[in-house]
Amino acid sequence: MEFTVKQIAHLINGEVLGNGDAKISRLEKIQEAGEGCIAFLENLKYEHFLYSTQASAVIVQKDFVPKQKVSSALILVENARASFSLLLEEYYKIISFIKEGVEEPSYLGSDSNTGNRIYRGAFSYIGNNCTVGDNVKIFPHVYIGDEVEIGNNTIIYAGVKIYTGTKIGNHCTIQSGAVIGSDGFGFAPLKDGSYKTIPQIGNVIIEDHVDIGANTVIDCATLGSTTIKEGVKLDNLIQIAHNVEIGKHTVIAAQSGISGSSKIGDYCLIGGQVGIVGHISLANKTSIGAQSGVSKSIQQEGVAIQGSPAFDYKQNLKSLSVFKKLPDLIRRIEELEQKIVNLPTL
Repeated sequence: MEFTVKQIAHLINGEVLGNGDAKISRLEKIQEAGEGCIAFLENLKYEHFLYSTQASAVIVQKDFVPKQKVSSALILVENARASFSLLLEEYYKIISFIKEGVEEPSYLGSDSNTGNRIYRGAFSYIGNNCTVGDNVKIFPHVYIGDEVEIGNNTIIYAGVKIYTGTKIGNHCTIQSGAVIGSDGFGFAPLKDGSYKTIPQIGNVIIEDHVDIGANTVIDCATLGSTTIKEGVKLDNLIQIAHNVEIGKHTVIAAQSGISGSSKIGDYCLIGGQVGIVGHISLANKTSIGAQSGVSKSIQQEGVAIQGSPAFDYKQNLKSLSVFKKLPDLIRRIEELEQKIVNLPTL
């Protein structure tokens, strides 16, 4: 798929210097770009690449003045990085949503409906009584159980498993290997030391503009719903347990786990390998450092915590500083004890 430099400049509200009719088909780093590529330059420590790059066009700041002759067309913008990011976003949409049609073999259950411009990849399965919106892309080997609802412009990549009763909103992206709606970890201990399985009969609700990473698992609720609210971004390899609620625009990094019935507020930032116990709540805008263990609720908005068990971020750093000095402190204490023992008797 090709675009002219002029078309791209119009998209990012830029001004063209040079050949506006040059064809662009790829986005690349400035040091690696060749003919037909577009790159960007923001950090001037990379400026020397501008004079040797083979890129057909380069996005630069509008106040940038080249020190040498530039063979590439330049697109002058207010913010080169932001403009290139916008271009990446639009390019991603084009290549992601370009597929249409139904590949065979694939299965569509009874009383299930799909919208316009749908893509159903080979070996995909859609159960009974499902509703799939417009421009949804379902890649090969996706399993969708009965009574699932999927909104418009959602992409479900290869190998995703979506269990019965799940509801997914508009403009969502679910990466390969994710499992949505599997049974929560519910077992009742018996007197003989064994465990009885507690049926998990709730569902999962995923609101609009949610991104779910590869091999992330979101368990269904025991009763009611596990809820992922608007704009949430989940990295790869995350475990969300039954009846958890994650507030809007919260971001969670890889290998984190949230235990059952915990409620995470809006606009929270949760680092990688964070563990959160069950039945607690975190206030809006809580920030949790990587590898922390959260064992109690956070009531105040905007708190930053770290450690295991997690507590105030700055206090944690001070504590780590003291911890690193402990061997030396113990040595000094032992030396003082020895001196006291050797003091002359009065």
